[in-house]
Amino acid sequence: MEKKSVKVGMVSLGCPKNQVDAEILLAMIQDAGYELTNEAGLADVVIVNTCGFIESAKQESIENILEFCQLKQEGQIKCVIVTGCLAERYRDEIRKEIPEADVVLGLGSNKEIVNAIKRALSGEHFACYGEKNKLPMEGRRVLTTLPYYAYLKIAEGCDNCCSYCAIPQIRGRFRSRTMEDILDEAKDLAKRGVKELVVVAQDTTRYGEDLYGKSMLPDLLAKLCEIDGFVWIRTLYSYPERITDELLDVIAREDKLAKYLDIPLQHCNQEVLKAMNRVGNRESLTALMQKIRQRISGVTLRTTLIAGFPGETEENFAELMEFVKEIRFERLGCFAYSAEEGTRAAKMENQIPEEIKQQRADHIMEQQMFINEQNNQAEIGKIKRTVVEGYDKYGSVYFGRTEGDAPDIDGKIFFSSEKPLKMGEFVDVLVEDVLDYDLIGRVTD
Repeated sequence: MEKKSVKVGMVSLGCPKNQVDAEILLAMIQDAGYELTNEAGLADVVIVNTCGFIESAKQESIENILEFCQLKQEGQIKCVIVTGCLAERYRDEIRKEIPEADVVLGLGSNKEIVNAIKRALSGEHFACYGEKNKLPMEGRRVLTTLPYYAYLKIAEGCDNCCSYCAIPQIRGRFRSRTMEDILDEAKDLAKRGVKELVVVAQDTTRYGEDLYGKSMLPDLLAKLCEIDGFVWIRTLYSYPERITDELLDVIAREDKLAKYLDIPLQHCNQEVLKAMNRVGNRESLTALMQKIRQRISGVTLRTTLIAGFPGETEENFAELMEFVKEIRFERLGCFAYSAEEGTRAAKMENQIPEEIKQQRADHIMEQQMFINEQNNQAEIGKIKRTVVEGYDKYGSVYFGRTEGDAPDIDGKIFFSSEKPLKMGEFVDVLVEDVLDYDLIGRVTD
């Protein structure tokens, strides 16, 4: 079968960092002469780029693999290839439990994707696991985001070794890309029409420590701002202990840098944080949030929390609730603790029942909903710079995101306009009302 007659589809699951890996894979496949299709169910070869971070993500990945293996058995597709974090984390299990999958590629073997397709089409069944540090971090990408924004991965792996997290086992040690390489890719993205650049890594604030002996994130962000074409540059996944005055100064100073900080705190109680192998306490984290708000006018603070970590007492949880009430984060997500195989936390004593974990997470989110409503009410009457993402024909309104909303994570703003608007266009919207997590307004002249 000739390459041009072979259609390859992909389903990529999980985080933006995994999405970047998927885009590099797609470019390799396209450069080899295969045809890419957005309709994976109609492809000859389907790649499931999996997530293996927490239990719910694993289940979603497994369901997708089984779905396409069923289509293969029905003769609708020819081959199923499994890549990504689940493939790396559960090597033997996938081969044993889902033998219908033709190929399983670990992260370090992503560069073998073209050869894997060729061998799978010839009827081979195999698995390949290269060294984790061989995962390609650079190269051409087939962007799968909307055309006006893209993710820029600046590092891979993680050295933080939080006791609940399997990422270091899956992705390996933290390793930065060179600044020159990152800037070259950013310039290419700008030339391709990207207006919003979203900088990602497992820990963006650690960027450069391994290559340059210190965090180079402030320098990198300043240099990214010099590239023509970007309107917003936002950073995700900043660790609190590495948020320096230098970083805050560059965010406050540079107009292109979104006044938005995503800081996954996980908890505020010192005992719980210590058990998580994280530093800090309620006082230090409160002081940091206050300093950020003082240094960066109008900043949006986002965080994620874990409820029901092993040994979390009612008093510990009450402290977390009070912390959420006091800080009043603009964006917050709270998840019930998920015990992950191979992590230290999964072996800890005093595991909390699922029902209680979920109740605690729900209580945090109920409190945050109340805070969001109040925060949103305070936005009425303000003019918000907004990127147009589409048109809701049922509501006869456009929708988009403000500077305080990251793609696929945060809320939206719905707005009317007297003139036609294009996707990716930036407009000023006067906020006139709120609806749950979202804002409602109209384009100003």
